[in-house]
Amino acid sequence: MNDRAKPILDALQLVDGLRTQRRQDASLALRIGQVKSYQADRFANTYRDLLRSPRYQMAAEFFLSELYGPQEFSDRDAQFARVVPSLVRMFPKQLHGVLLDLAALHALSEQMDTAMANRIATATLDTHSYQVAWQQCGRPESRRLQIELTLRIGRALERLTRSRMLRTALRLMRAPAKAANLSALQHVLETGFTGRFWRY
Repeated sequence: MNDRAKPILDALQLVDGLRTQRRQDASLALRIGQVKSYQADRFANTYRDLLRSPRYQMAAEFFLSELYGPQEFSDRDAQFARVVPSLVRMFPKQLHGVLLDLAALHALSEQMDTAMANRIATATLDTHSYQVAWQQCGRPESRRLQIELTLRIGRALERLTRSRMLRTALRLMRAPAKAANLSALQHVLETGFTGRFWRY
């Protein structure tokens, strides 16, 4: 296995293991769903200005619908894992760094959501029970790393999504992606890289 691909695949494998754990524990799966839904609602309320902003609206909506919400992303992750070795061989080191940060943030966020869910003691999740779970979960270093990774990814994507060559390459990949059963991955890549999200 390519040394650059291994940490990305390890992160995806960790996420897949957490999903397996949820499939085997319906109560845990329910609580994790509550955590994710609460966090998505909190994001939408906290950043209403971004969701209404001509400059940031589409990027904020993309974050909610494709990265942060309670949706199930297992198909996309499985497709991503299939092509990681090829991506790290074909694309420049700069893009590899973004892929590694994305995988690390994904795994860390899933771990933290699981830790939060394991500390929820109420049937429904509200502000108070969320705060209690947050305080019991702790791990300030992990929280800081989440923020650091998010900011680093955002800055890198702002640069990369200005590349017309990358956007053209993604459009040319539509038919091959469909033929290879990679449509879910193609959708998130093409949607995320469209210049409309980063047009300023």
